[in-house]
Amino acid sequence: MRLNPTRRALMGGAAAASALGLASCLQNPDSGGSGGGGGKGSDGGSAGGSGDGVVTILGNFGGQEADGLNAALAAFTEETGIKVEYTSDQDFVNTIRTRASAGDAPDIALFPQPGGLLELAAEHVAPIGDYLDEAALKESLIPGFLESATLDGTVYAAPVRLAVKSLVWYPTAAYTEGGYSTEPATLQELLAIGDEIKASGIAPWADAWNAEQATGWVGTDWLEEFMLRIHGPEVYDQWTKHEIPFNDPKVVEALDALGQLLKAEGNVLGGSQTILNTPFAEAALPLFEEPPAAMLHRQGNFVTGFFPEDIQEDLDNKVGVFALPKWEGGFDGQPILGGGDLAALFAADDDEAIQVMKFITSADFGGEWAKAGGWLSPHSTFDNSQYADETTRRVADIAANAEVFRFDGSDLMPGPVGGGSFWTAMVEWIGGEKDTQQVLDEVEASWPAE
Repeated sequence: MRLNPTRRALMGGAAAASALGLASCLQNPDSGGSGGGGGKGSDGGSAGGSGDGVVTILGNFGGQEADGLNAALAAFTEETGIKVEYTSDQDFVNTIRTRASAGDAPDIALFPQPGGLLELAAEHVAPIGDYLDEAALKESLIPGFLESATLDGTVYAAPVRLAVKSLVWYPTAAYTEGGYSTEPATLQELLAIGDEIKASGIAPWADAWNAEQATGWVGTDWLEEFMLRIHGPEVYDQWTKHEIPFNDPKVVEALDALGQLLKAEGNVLGGSQTILNTPFAEAALPLFEEPPAAMLHRQGNFVTGFFPEDIQEDLDNKVGVFALPKWEGGFDGQPILGGGDLAALFAADDDEAIQVMKFITSADFGGEWAKAGGWLSPHSTFDNSQYADETTRRVADIAANAEVFRFDGSDLMPGPVGGGSFWTAMVEWIGGEKDTQQVLDEVEASWPAE
């Protein structure tokens, strides 16, 4: 759900800036990768071991996020003398594709989704095993992260930032006064908590999917969460890679299970029409009414930027968060759905670029960015005391303790599906225009011929 310029504009101003790079599903470049492996990435902007003391990085986030990255690099520059020049490009996907093809790639690129990376990997990008300790990275990273940057058994990038989607938010005072569990062990238990909340006279859930042309992406996240929990990461990978059809019986099962939460009468404030007509940035606001009109909201860590200002100013006391729990009888462990920025080396022969890669992909990177906010380390070994607030530390702990991480599925699918027919299917499904089997059949029929 990465925010490209057009869709970012739909959100408006400060709210969009807050979410940029931390959501991970609104931009869906065609993820059809080229085959093969073992690319050597010798076409970077200062490749060939120029030793000019400058390393170039291209990414798509700007503003405060770029400031955070530069702050995190300042001590490295002071210690090593290597200057790092970061350039933000809102048309990153097209720019990096064009520059790589022309032999004018930056030394390092920060990919917001795996699809664009894997498209260029074999021909242009250096495998991380050529210059990083891959085994040590796997020990430090949240399990499953490197799989997203793997093509034909070769890993081509390592993460520098994490976004966590699998989070349930609640208004602390009202929720605890109601006596509801803040650590539900399973989704079935969470559904039962919803029934308790409903019995008290209010809706358990607040949700909203409207994003104008991008309406539906929130729904794709929901289905991905249920696929990951009910059927586990192996089946999830098969689904996102189209190794099983989009309308496989397992997907039908997951979408029907999701219907138990979203479609049951009274479960979601206002029902399906409110879900479709309310801007997604306003989805959590009912939690903060007096008294709350709903108690629960599922959304990624970026959502705090959409909370009312008074809530943001006292986040640790006003808001609670727990992981969307596992499915009883499904995957035996806590999975996390999310996104992140993947650092890839184009300048394979540049020792200075390699030094930068070693730093930005390490668990020591990001302390200054963490203090400023808007950043999560993908390393379970990162020192969480560096985060600015307890809420962020709680989210980081949720991610660090997960058994497995998987990238947002729509970002892994071809653009016409992940950013098109999949969105449409979820809208038609939640609106009751078509049933589960119909919408999944139509997405399957839309999948590009291989």
